Amino acid sequence: MEQSTDQTWGDALEVLGAFLRLGLTSFGGPVAHLGYFREELVRRRSWVDEQTYADMVALCQFLPGPASSQVGITLGTARAGMLGGLAAWVGFTLPSALAMAAFALGMGALGGAGAGWLHGLKVVAVAVVAQAIWGMASRLCPDRARASLAIAAAALLLAWPSALSQVVAILAGAIFGWRFLAGPAPAGGGHALRLGVPRGVAVACWALLAGLLVGLPLLQTVADSPALALFAGFFRAGALVFGGGHVVLPLLQEVVVPPGWVTPEQFIAGYGAAQAVPGPLFTFSAYLGAASAAPPGGWAGAALALVAVFLPSFLLVWGALPFWDALRARADAQAALRGVNAAVVGILIAALYTPVFTSAVAGPLDLALALAAFALLQLWKAPPWAVVALCAIGGAAIGG
Repeated sequence: MEQSTDQTWGDALEVLGAFLRLGLTSFGGPVAHLGYFREELVRRRSWVDEQTYADMVALCQFLPGPASSQVGITLGTARAGMLGGLAAWVGFTLPSALAMAAFALGMGALGGAGAGWLHGLKVVAVAVVAQAIWGMASRLCPDRARASLAIAAAALLLAWPSALSQVVAILAGAIFGWRFLAGPAPAGGGHALRLGVPRGVAVACWALLAGLLVGLPLLQTVADSPALALFAGFFRAGALVFGGGHVVLPLLQEVVVPPGWVTPEQFIAGYGAAQAVPGPLFTFSAYLGAASAAPPGGWAGAALALVAVFLPSFLLVWGALPFWDALRARADAQAALRGVNAAVVGILIAALYTPVFTSAVAGPLDLALALAAFALLQLWKAPPWAVVALCAIGGAAIGG
């Protein structure tokens, strides 16, 4: 398979720096994160082309686990190999993980869930997601068939909001594309990637994932260890949850609340704090590990829970990438991916309405702030971090 001539290798430090910046500024949840990734790494830095990025998003939407973090791992791996994937995760995850662990230990005050500046961060997410949809739709839904498919997927998600409906939409899009969207690959898209993940390593990742899913519960039956129980519970949540984000919350609650490791009041307080930090919502696990009454607790507990909940993402992504890159070079797979990518646009449209718009826009002033942020991003090409800061100030002024 011929390699792309326009993909350049970076290094892990470059990946770490780019994702650390994103980890400090990417407010708004997983859908907004995809918009930030596209603006920073596809449009500004040109790490991959638009079509390849859309294929990455489609793959990670289909896998269980936190989709935005998995897209980040994929981008880092495509840029600098497996070490780049690890660097991407560290940079994107570390800021919010440290903040959540510090909050659990009483070392930080992030403000109440209704703080004006936090509301401004929710509003900027509306603009970020809208910009991402605007750009992706123009590229991935250029004809009536794909635009109609995107609208149908959005309608399905709005009428049946669940993680399962996302999987159904993606599968239906793949079948529709395979049957009706055959044709040449889009110009400049679908380049082969030097992913730096050997097939042998990919097979080992799948074997390790299956081994841990089966072996950890068995090990719990013979070893009375709270730390092992916490690791096993968080690993299972990270491996089996579809939809990511808020969908994982009941699974995590089931791990820590019934045994009495975290009180219901502590759980709710941590969930509120998680809304105030950038980066992935799965870093809520760091809070739970740090707050847990079961050993090890503290910083060690935060690290244990964080590694456990994200480890399946690495195994899933690295296990899928080598086979995915070969598969997407096939003509029939490219046709299916056209349908999948259109369905993903529909999923993003549904997410723009709920939870992004419905949780952020409560009145005319909120809508005006969102429109101003969209104009700055789309028309004036303002840097996302500056728009985030302005919306935080605007939210504080509106709230005041």
